[in-house]
Amino acid sequence: MLEGLFDPKRWEITFSDMSSFFDGFSMTLAVVLLGLAISLVLGCLLGVLSTTRSRILRAVSRVYVEFFQNTPLPVQVFFYYMAGPRVLQMILGTESPVRLSAFAIGAVGVGLYHAAYVSEVIRTGIESVPRGQMEAARSQGFTTVQAYAYVILPQTFKVILPPLCNQALNLVKNTSVLALIAGGDLMYNADNFVSTYGYLQGYILACVLYFVICFPLAMLVQWLERRAKERPRAKVIPGITPETAREA
Repeated sequence: MLEGLFDPKRWEITFSDMSSFFDGFSMTLAVVLLGLAISLVLGCLLGVLSTTRSRILRAVSRVYVEFFQNTPLPVQVFFYYMAGPRVLQMILGTESPVRLSAFAIGAVGVGLYHAAYVSEVIRTGIESVPRGQMEAARSQGFTTVQAYAYVILPQTFKVILPPLCNQALNLVKNTSVLALIAGGDLMYNADNFVSTYGYLQGYILACVLYFVICFPLAMLVQWLERRAKERPRAKVIPGITPETAREA
């Protein structure tokens, strides 16, 4: 079987079926972008809630994190696929189950799953910022939202960029779970090719295309890390920054 990996005819057949791989690649990329947006927005919100003084808000964040971190992603995706249409039917009051596209299931599935891990990264980053930063910001007239936006979170993201990068890369690779529900993603199309022809070249090509997504993302994060180490510029905050500072 290993000798077949170097068979030119097999590679010729593999490259002749590139259209299906590119279709899966575009599907995977779209799921990655939307899933990453969901995980970052929800993860940031949950991370901030987990550091508030409200026990209720901390409990909500904790329950979410513990549930999604301690249940397998394939089980969650299967639940969305099987139970999601009926849940939407009850919510919307429709006569028949509301079918969900594989794209929606994939994006929501990986987004909600990785939001739990992003939340923990955000919480750890916020807790690494001295508590006096929030008190100092409030004493200068910042609201709580402004203090988080202009003081706490900028310092947090400088600390958490590497683990956030790891979560983004894991999200890309976890989109392969869509193959379990015939999601039309890269892994699903690679499986179809290998099951049809019996050539392992399909998996090799899938690995290369996954690398095409992950490697630029890793390079982007490294660039952001270098930029974060540069001297920060003064920000103009409406209602807070003095007029003299704005002119400077």
